[in-house]
Amino acid sequence: MMDEITTDDEELRRLAIERIRKRSDFKAHLLAYVLVNAFLVAIWAVTGADFFWPIFPILGWGIGVAFNGRDVYRRPFPTETQIRREIDTLREPHR
Repeated sequence: MMDEITTDDEELRRLAIERIRKRSDFKAHLLAYVLVNAFLVAIWAVTGADFFWPIFPILGWGIGVAFNGRDVYRRPFPTETQIRREIDTLREPHR
């Protein structure tokens, strides 16, 4: 029983470290997105171009940032309960 608790604690620690790293990486990604796109908008404003061309990198890169954020901040699926239920189903003899 002690080994199971230790294993669970180690797994929770590993998951916690992974989530902290993902959040940190996402924040760096978001900061780069904001700074680079602000720079591109500044270039557009200084050059006096009529067409707002920075919209292309803003939208394109924004899709990547959105998916990255979804990956970092959504609840992890499948849940442990779902995994255990599926394992139990697989262990049952076929009817």
